[in-house]
Amino acid sequence: MSAEILVPKAGMVDRAVILARGLGTRMRADEEGARQDPAQSAAADRGVKAMIPFGRPFLDFVLSGLADAGYGQACLVIGPEHGAIREHYASVHPRRIRIDYSIQPEPKGTADAVLAAQEFTGGHEFVVINSDNLYPLEVLRGLRELGRSGAVLFEEQALLRNSNIPAERIRSFAYAKLDNEGFLTDLIEKPGEAASLELRGSALVSMNCWRFSPEIFDACRRVPLSPRGECELPLAVRDAVRAGMRLKIVRSTAGVLDLSRRSDISAVGERLKDIPVSL
Repeated sequence: MSAEILVPKAGMVDRAVILARGLGTRMRADEEGARQDPAQSAAADRGVKAMIPFGRPFLDFVLSGLADAGYGQACLVIGPEHGAIREHYASVHPRRIRIDYSIQPEPKGTADAVLAAQEFTGGHEFVVINSDNLYPLEVLRGLRELGRSGAVLFEEQALLRNSNIPAERIRSFAYAKLDNEGFLTDLIEKPGEAASLELRGSALVSMNCWRFSPEIFDACRRVPLSPRGECELPLAVRDAVRAGMRLKIVRSTAGVLDLSRRSDISAVGERLKDIPVSL
């Protein structure tokens, strides 16, 4: 049975793009002392982080959260080799959220992954999130009800308090600068010590939690390759903002679960124990 799709109210967004294409290089790497059961270890070996099981795949928790927040449609950006993801959702028959797929033939980066989902968005505004992060319900609702393009950014100290993410990893994310009206003016990838000192006490961190209009696609096409040789979404957003795109920022003091490495599996599993899942 297909999902029942509710028509969103004016200003609300109904479509979510979930970036699930990455190679999972960090997850594949062995980490001394990392605890996981055999099924989790096997999924980690394959590098498909979103399918690591915690009773059920981590991605089920992500999709259930979107449905709880009122989204009716989700697009999983996957690779051609990710047939197991399709098979899983063909077998569970989601009723609360409709699942579509977009294929990113090669893992060329997150901006390229967003481009792969352009047909799914149908010219409408849409939300972009990671498949290896679990965002709080209020964050997903906030984006849905924002009424315009924007993002939820997370206060650095709150992430440290309320997430499973260590400080050194947080400082490898993109940090943001805002104007006096609360619009994004710049994204700083992996800020150096001078930038970190400047932002200390007011640092806002991007966890790839965006609401975009279709104009983001041109920015994703234009973005140059990063030093890692990828087309990265934070760089596309930075360049689009510098060219005049307006993104309203919502600040959050919530935490985010991050499933990037084998050492995350145990802590994430503890936090998922009491979270119900309904697709």
